[in-house]
Amino acid sequence: MAKINQNFLKLNQDYLFSKILEETNKYKEKNPGKEVISLGIGDVSLPLVPTVIDAMHKAVDEMKDKETFRGYGLVQGYDFLIEKIIDVEYNSRGIDLGKDEVFISAGTKGDLAGIIELFSLDNTVALMDPVYPAYRDTNIMMGRDNITYLKGTEENSFSPELPNKPIDIIYLCSPNNPTGTVLTKEELKKWVDYAKENNSIILYDSVYECFITDNLVPHSIYEIEGAKEVAIEFRSYSKLAGFTGVRCSYTVVPKELRIENNEESLNNLWRRRQSTKFGAASYITQRAAEAIYSEEGQKQIKENIKYYQENAKYIKNELEKVGLTVYGGENSPYIWLKTPNNMKSWDFFDKLLNEAGVVGTPRSWIWQIRRRIF
Repeated sequence: MAKINQNFLKLNQDYLFSKILEETNKYKEKNPGKEVISLGIGDVSLPLVPTVIDAMHKAVDEMKDKETFRGYGLVQGYDFLIEKIIDVEYNSRGIDLGKDEVFISAGTKGDLAGIIELFSLDNTVALMDPVYPAYRDTNIMMGRDNITYLKGTEENSFSPELPNKPIDIIYLCSPNNPTGTVLTKEELKKWVDYAKENNSIILYDSVYECFITDNLVPHSIYEIEGAKEVAIEFRSYSKLAGFTGVRCSYTVVPKELRIENNEESLNNLWRRRQSTKFGAASYITQRAAEAIYSEEGQKQIKENIKYYQENAKYIKNELEKVGLTVYGGENSPYIWLKTPNNMKSWDFFDKLLNEAGVVGTPRSWIWQIRRRIF
């Protein structure tokens, strides 16, 4: 008799963003013709830039000729994209990487879910709280529920303190989704030092690094000395270039990163995992990603990023004008606000949607999950 994975029963019935979409659609059905401003799911609103579109068209045309047709791609990704990533994203910041340390994939969410397969279920995990819910859910699905929540509050500016005990796997997200807050170089160095002292692994989500404007905030964890020995970095083109519907990302797994008394290479293990479970990002998609590193491509995507930055700044300023306490909106596209009069977050979600036609993201979801587990 087939049996289900009981760990899935520990999850909420709906994924957070699926629930938001469901509630939004209900509102639209009841209020046909009313405009809805959707701020609940971190999608982009601008189309792909012309340079990217041109590159995709060219790559599609190549697929019609025998001489330029591409079949199965390299699991790790094509060198033409990996070399651009290393040069523009890392070498320009004084970070040296080998081509065999960068893995192209089809979305950071999938890599963040897949990477934890490399680790034993008895590893302890620490999550910034609040943070992107997929970190937690994917661990629970695997049966790993020994989770420590590093609470971010107004008092610590949503930059939680180091754990007071050894933790095996630490998720850090900077700029943070959803609070919009960041870790400075000084703060991030503390986490790298902690990881080295406790033989921990940091899973560093820097998907939103393109929005950083403060020179004290690192764009990569590898700007911190020693980070290659303890950290895996995840990046995506979803926000950088509007690829939410195209799907392309990359993960950096340095060769210095070893566990089990320095005997096992996570780089080798990730390569083996990807070879079995991931088929490779398409050639067309990778040519599109390569195009953003051209001079014109850089100019065009930076114009789009500026548009989103100005939107965030405007929202932050207007919310503060009406007396709300607001975080983020400076080094990230996210705005995190304190609900008025201690209103519950789902109640505030309903109020915003039904009275203003604005969709937000409720805070309380993580607490519902924690009550189900513990």
